[in-house]
Amino acid sequence: MPTEHKLGNIVILNGTPRSGKSSIATVVQNTFDGVWMNLGVDTFIKMTPKKYQPGIGLRPGGERPDLEPLIVTLYQAMYESIAAHSRLGLNVVVDVGHHDFYSAPRSILSNCATLLKGFPVLFVGIRCPLDVVMERRIETWNTGYTEAGEVPQPVILWQDFVHVPGIYDLELDTSVLSSEECADAIRLRLETESYGVAFKRIADMSRGDFPDR
Repeated sequence: MPTEHKLGNIVILNGTPRSGKSSIATVVQNTFDGVWMNLGVDTFIKMTPKKYQPGIGLRPGGERPDLEPLIVTLYQAMYESIAAHSRLGLNVVVDVGHHDFYSAPRSILSNCATLLKGFPVLFVGIRCPLDVVMERRIETWNTGYTEAGEVPQPVILWQDFVHVPGIYDLELDTSVLSSEECADAIRLRLETESYGVAFKRIADMSRGDFPDR
C-alpha cells in the first residue's frame, strides 16, 4: 500500500525583484527543520527555454502578449509541482513575484490559490521601499536610475502591482529586518498556525479555472 504522508508546509514569498525573497528562502532551506525544497521563480526560469524567457518572471506592463498564455500554463505547472511535493511530505519555499498586469487579466494568483486548496500555505508579502530596491539593483546588477535620474518604469510597475490585492498571512519589510529575522518570523508563524487564510480568501475572489490547453 502507498505510504501516507503528512502534508508538507508551503511558504510562498511574494515581492518585487531585489526585495530579498531569495535570501530569505535560502535561510529557510538551511535552518528550518525538515526537508525544504525551493520551487521559486529562479528555478523555473532556469528550466524555461531561452526563446520563452523570462517565463514566469515576465514583468508587469503587457510587454509580451504572445508569451502570456504560456505564462498561465507555467504557473499552473509550478503550483501543481508544489502541491505534489507537499503531498509527499516535503516542505516547499517559493520565491515569486505575482502580478496580474498583463495585456489582459489572467487571474493567475487566484487560480494558483485554488490549486492549493486544503494545503498548509503561508502567503508572505515581502515588502521593500523603492529607494532600497534601487540601491540593491545598483549593487547587484550595476543597473540603477535612468540618465534623467528617474526610476526605470519597469521597477515602478513591479512596485505598484506585485502586492495587488495585498492579502497576506504575514508581511515583512526587508529594509528593517534581516533575512534571518524574516525567517524567524516565518518559523514562529508556522509553529503557531501553519494553515494560513490568505490563499483561501484569494481563491474565493475568483472561481475561474485554468483554460483548457
